[in-house]
Amino acid sequence: MAVKYTEEQLNTIDKSFLIRLLLQQQEQLETLTKELHTSNEKMQLLMEQVILGKQNRFGRSSEKMDDTNQISFHEVDGSIVFFNEAEAVSDLSVSEPEDLELRSPKQPKSKGKKEADLSGLPVKRIDHYLSETELEEEFGEKGWKQLPDAISRKYHFVPAKVEVEEHHLGVYASKTDEHMVKAGHPKALLHGSLVSPSLAAAIINGKYVNAVPLYRLEQEFQRYGLQITRQNMANWCIRLGEEYLSVLYDHLHKKLYSYHVIQADETPVLVNHDGRKAGSKSWMWVYRSGHLYQNRQIVLYEYQQTRNASHPREFLKGYDGICVTDGYQVYHTLEKELEELRIAGCWVHCRRRFDEALKLINRSHQKESEAFLLMKQIQAIYREEGKLKDLSSDERLNQRQVVIKPLVDAFFAYLKTIKVSRKDKFGDAVGYALNQEKYLRVFLTDGDIPIDNNASERAIRGFCIGKKNWQMIDTINGAKTSAIIYSIVETAKANHLKPFDYVQYLLEEIPQHMDDTDCSFMEDLLPWSEKLPSEIRKA
Repeated sequence: MAVKYTEEQLNTIDKSFLIRLLLQQQEQLETLTKELHTSNEKMQLLMEQVILGKQNRFGRSSEKMDDTNQISFHEVDGSIVFFNEAEAVSDLSVSEPEDLELRSPKQPKSKGKKEADLSGLPVKRIDHYLSETELEEEFGEKGWKQLPDAISRKYHFVPAKVEVEEHHLGVYASKTDEHMVKAGHPKALLHGSLVSPSLAAAIINGKYVNAVPLYRLEQEFQRYGLQITRQNMANWCIRLGEEYLSVLYDHLHKKLYSYHVIQADETPVLVNHDGRKAGSKSWMWVYRSGHLYQNRQIVLYEYQQTRNASHPREFLKGYDGICVTDGYQVYHTLEKELEELRIAGCWVHCRRRFDEALKLINRSHQKESEAFLLMKQIQAIYREEGKLKDLSSDERLNQRQVVIKPLVDAFFAYLKTIKVSRKDKFGDAVGYALNQEKYLRVFLTDGDIPIDNNASERAIRGFCIGKKNWQMIDTINGAKTSAIIYSIVETAKANHLKPFDYVQYLLEEIPQHMDDTDCSFMEDLLPWSEKLPSEIRKA
């Protein structure tokens, strides 16, 4: 407890003691000031987390900015110059318009949309005609002529139905000896099992495409009179994934190495029985072909118990090219280890941090903030990048160097003039951008590199939606099989195939080739193969 002195006591104390007492008080004051400052910083961080938590839960998820008055800046003679887009594009030599009346632009009516929506669907014709008697009563004898039919169309939904396929195999025997022969037939998917390619495809489509848990599929099948337990379905999925679909998965893995640009991401998942304590995180990694390759897309999942560097190191072993990722340090470590691997950064992750910092500022002061100016500059970079999506790789690279590189240069030049505390959201955003500058600039060097890693996040979204429904995977085998099946269906979706039809076709074809000595037949089963049935492709 601190000692309290009266005025009378202080008058009797010698000078040297008073000096020591004053110095002690100063030291205590400095300590308390530092503690108060630390507490204020912690309180600020907690308040930021509360605000962002409320925003994430109740606010809009879009990072789109409302203000249409685009602000940009460039580096001119070593100085950062700010300007509005109106100033940048103004041309005083242009004559004034004759008509100053403001008119709302007419939205052109889309023609043929209904016909396009109906195209590719089977048509069941239903005739509605008047009889001869009715026509004579209306027009008199021979008093009418037939005009072109009036046609109206409606969708007719046919619910799913379950049938039993009963295969009768002809068995023949010789009359003179014991020679016997049996008629050929398709191989069974799983020996002694009732599962067929169509039923397996329906289960996979329900769980892995539509994110329906197996217990709800079990209930749905019961409504159709089909008694299949979720345990049956889980066992079928695991066995079909391991025995058949894994063959295509491995083939796609080899194919992925031929792409100059790939993308990677990961998401946590809980596996119930994995030999560790309850609640231990596992990870589902996703690797996909570069988003800017419009054709022949590949999406591959891989289950691993941890998030350390050994997993991508093994998966990407022998890969020579560029991998687009977020700022996770593991990938940067791999780049240092593997000479043939180059890492490109993600501008969405950079923008997201500035967006979070901007949301913490009162709306009335947002447009005056540095976070707002930086968000506007990132918006300008994206706006210019969006104009290049239909160009070839070489044309895109040229335009990036001419148009986008100056914007990126100015963005980082301005960042380096900002003095911030690393302990708040804005400081974190600035620090992240500066630390990732090397990787965020890589897309400027190659027209095939996407500006961000959004495609990987989209590819993993189906798994994340399913994860919310079934919460966890029961076993390691189930997790590995899920990775294989998600890879097949997400690759099908990326190549505009119908997942149900594609999986059914695979389960019809792959079993017929299990005794082949090579995997050349897999080329005909790839999502972009011209030998796939046309009905598998989306109309």
